[in-house]
Amino acid sequence: MNEYTIMLTWDDEASVWVAECDDIPGLILESASFDTLVERVKIAIPDLLEQDGAGHFQAKLHFKADRLAVVA
Repeated sequence: MNEYTIMLTWDDEASVWVAECDDIPGLILESASFDTLVERVKIAIPDLLEQDGAGHFQAKLHFKADRLAVVA
């Protein structure tokens, strides 16, 4: 079973979370909701990896989030 680390970063300018993974070409998704983005990533990965002949795709996904907040 393959394992992938998905980086979820908050884009303050656009007010969205962005998902990227260097090991999955084409994986760049965004959503205003963290949970929605995680679900979208789980749906997109099998299509992006194009598993030939695999009737059932399985992978372990490690989600790592980064968000900077400034407080005063």
